[in-house]
Amino acid sequence: MSAEKARILIVDDEVNICRSCLKILAKTDNYETAYALNGYDALKMMDENPFDAVITDLKMSSLGGMEVLRRVRESYPETKVIVITGYATVSSSVEVMKMGASDYLPKPFTPDELRAVVRQVLADRDICLQNRCLMNRQGGGKAVSHQLIGNSPKIKKVITMVQKVAPTDATVLLYGESGTGKELVARAIHANSPRKVFFAVDCGTLSDNLLESELFGHSRGAFTGAHKDKDGIFTLADGGTVFLDEISNISMEVQGKLLRFLETREFLPLGSACLRKVNVRLIFATNRHLQEMVAEGRFREDFYYRIYVYPINLPPLRERRHDILPIAYHFLKQFCEAMGKHISGFDDNAVNRLTEYRWPGNVRQLRNVMERAVILCEKDRISLKELPLLGDVSEIGQLLEYVPSTNEELKKIRKEIREKAVEKVEKIFILNALAKSNWNVSLAARETGMQRSNFQKMMKQYGITGKMKSEG
Repeated sequence: MSAEKARILIVDDEVNICRSCLKILAKTDNYETAYALNGYDALKMMDENPFDAVITDLKMSSLGGMEVLRRVRESYPETKVIVITGYATVSSSVEVMKMGASDYLPKPFTPDELRAVVRQVLADRDICLQNRCLMNRQGGGKAVSHQLIGNSPKIKKVITMVQKVAPTDATVLLYGESGTGKELVARAIHANSPRKVFFAVDCGTLSDNLLESELFGHSRGAFTGAHKDKDGIFTLADGGTVFLDEISNISMEVQGKLLRFLETREFLPLGSACLRKVNVRLIFATNRHLQEMVAEGRFREDFYYRIYVYPINLPPLRERRHDILPIAYHFLKQFCEAMGKHISGFDDNAVNRLTEYRWPGNVRQLRNVMERAVILCEKDRISLKELPLLGDVSEIGQLLEYVPSTNEELKKIRKEIREKAVEKVEKIFILNALAKSNWNVSLAARETGMQRSNFQKMMKQYGITGKMKSEG
């Protein structure tokens, strides 16, 4: 959320409920709260100074919550509305959500439940405002070059680390999941340094011999097919930066040669007896846990500690929810310019899907999705129709869609799928037991053969309050 205090209005004809909500929310510094004892007063207060969120009771003697919801949504579309009620039913919850309520909270609720709902609703509001701001800005401003996009604390930390290390000659190790933008960060470091040329090498696509030849160069006759001398990247990059991606894939022998190069900045081209010395800065990157590989004997310990001078961790996109839309708009502008299209932005449903999706392929996957969406879009805004591959927003569905590229990623995905599948089964198990026992927690626990305390613990784990009963 923004630094300004979010303004929240509580509407309930029971003054004790209003004061209780004020007390609960007062413990959060970023909220400025007020209350009204009926819908008419609430709307007057909105006219004087609109609130960011309204928490309204459903049943009130003077202008009920349903009418408050309708009028607020009509006159103040940016204001989020949370409906609370002591008469919770499935049909009433569906009705208020259809009318545009952001959430629905049955009474009695705990302080943590209220704070969690308010936090989520205000976060969603920030996303909507962010989308509107980015849409208004679309088409203006200069193109982004070597820039890390976003304002989340995690990406700000990366940007700060880049700014500090860029002017130096220090060796940098970038680590993070596939698609998090390691090469982009490497280019940002280079672009903010006094160095001249930049070379990027994907170590995962080259055999040992070919990698050595590419990096160090070779003399004529060094191996079959070496008909003439060839300068390697280290020679060509003298005074510049070399980015070595997927460093975990190189052999122990090549690791040893790189270790010697790091210590002396000297190397022997293949088949040559003449040492060469260059001024090259190295930036390494990996999507694997090098320390684990060291422990397993698959990565040299001395080489690991030599490259672990200035490590920068690149967070996955799912941990940077507020950065998703700025990045999406950056790619939208890029592809619109390339394809000669005019698309202003995303509709609300597309925004929700983009920001709720888990993005297992990170920024690279988002880029591909944006390119596909621009190709498909025939209107002014991108809708769910142009995001067909984001159809399943469940975490298991997204994990199944993602194709791992290494054994390390495969093991990680397997573990996550198992954990998410267990969570899904457990949640269905709890809901089914509660439904069979008419939401009587003690009876549900007894019927399933669980202790009541354990049953309640699982309910709390999955945010199941046990207060909402279906009609009939």
